Formats: sequence, structure tokens, C-alpha cells
Amino acid sequence: MITIKSPREIELMRQAGRVVAEVLQEISEAVRPGISTGELDKMAERRIRKAKCIPAFKGYHGFPATICASVNEEVVHGIPGVRRLADGDIISVDVGAVFQGYFGDAAATFPVGDVDPEALRLLEVTRESLHMGIAQAVEGKHLTDISYAVQTHVENNGFAVVRNYVGHGIGNQMHEEPQVPNFGKPGRGPRLLAGMALAIEPMVNIGTWQVETLLDNWTVVTLDRKWSAHFEHTVAVGKDEPEILTVLSTAGK
Repeated sequence: MITIKSPREIELMRQAGRVVAEVLQEISEAVRPGISTGELDKMAERRIRKAKCIPAFKGYHGFPATICASVNEEVVHGIPGVRRLADGDIISVDVGAVFQGYFGDAAATFPVGDVDPEALRLLEVTRESLHMGIAQAVEGKHLTDISYAVQTHVENNGFAVVRNYVGHGIGNQMHEEPQVPNFGKPGRGPRLLAGMALAIEPMVNIGTWQVETLLDNWTVVTLDRKWSAHFEHTVAVGKDEPEILTVLSTAGK
């Protein structure tokens, strides 16, 4: 069942989302060659707890950390640890926070030092595809209008969208209905209504869309080991325009 959030629930999600945005901002400023993914994880947990929130991912289905830190060919669910970032890497960081029982969830991919132009273009196209999908999150549209907008922009630029992992509804649970694919034909699925909350999250690969999971049972990598990017926002469907909830300013739209 897809739930419609009350204004109070949306406000609590704004508060969670603001903390998530603060964490990503802090991480963006810390990412550099030589820093470990474990250090970034500790930084994120400190910031979340200081804001009187709970790390949403830590312990979720047994996940051992506060952030997902996925480097280069790692798509999602990378476990932070001793690995140190190198000049030319890219790192996708996914963060979730819970404020008074409500969730915010966002991700971004950051360049590390001097990064190859193709990788930078991957980041740019993935970020653009996210915002093209978000623009469809208005009352009266269909769910797959979001999917189609993402897929079209990605494929028009020569990249591929991951199909095994998708966005999702979000609220007082991390994952709610509906699933939000990053591919599909427009005009299908449920009609969007104001007050729905969605985590829209394109995962985009330079090569094949196909992926596999490593032996740690968490880290998802591209099948051809070419690089991947991941951007995500938590979004409230609006009557006339969507509201991005995972922003530094609660006025973000």
C-alpha cells in the first residue's frame, strides 16, 4: 500500500533529510586521496548522532556501518573500512538518518583528486538524470514517468541504468511501496498523489547494466567492472512541483 504523508510527517522527513544533506556536504569536503572509507563512516555517524538522529543503515538487515561507500566499479552497498581512496577514484556515498521515527535517504558520487573525463561525465549525467526524474514527481503523473525520464537521459548519453536495484517509497520505514525503477515506459504504474514520498535513485554504469554481489553478501559491482555512479534524493510529490527533502535548506524544491 502506498501511503500519503501528512504535513507533520513531511516535516519530520525534512528534518531527517536536512541531516542527511549535512552529512553528504561534510563528506564532500573530506573526500581526498588517502582518506579511508572507514574515516568517512565515522564522520557520518558522529554528525547524525550529534543531530539527535539515528543512523538508518547501521544494523539494517545486518549492515555493519552508517554509510554505504562504493568505490569505482562498486555500485551500491559497499562496506566502509580500511580502504584508502586514491587519486582518480570516484566514491558513491549513500546515507540515511531517522528523526523521530521518520527517514531521510540520499546519495551522491564524488570525484577523488584528478578524475578521468569519462568518469566526470558519468557523474554529471547521473546527477542530471536524477533531477529529470524528480521533475516528474507531481500529482497526476504516473510512477513510470519518473523511470522513463531517468532512462532516456542516461541512454541518450551512452550509459546504462542498473535494473536489479531501484528506488522506493519512504516514510516511517526505510523501504515502502512503491518501487521506483530507473527504467520503463511512461504512463504506467500508479498515479502520483501529493503527499507521496519517494526515494529516487539512479544507479548508472559506464558499461553493462548487469551487476553481481561480492562474497561479503553486500557489495554490488558491475559485471564488467566498469565504473558506476549513484545519486539519490528523498522527494515529496507535490500538486504543482516536487519538494526535495534531502537538502541543506528546508526551502529546497
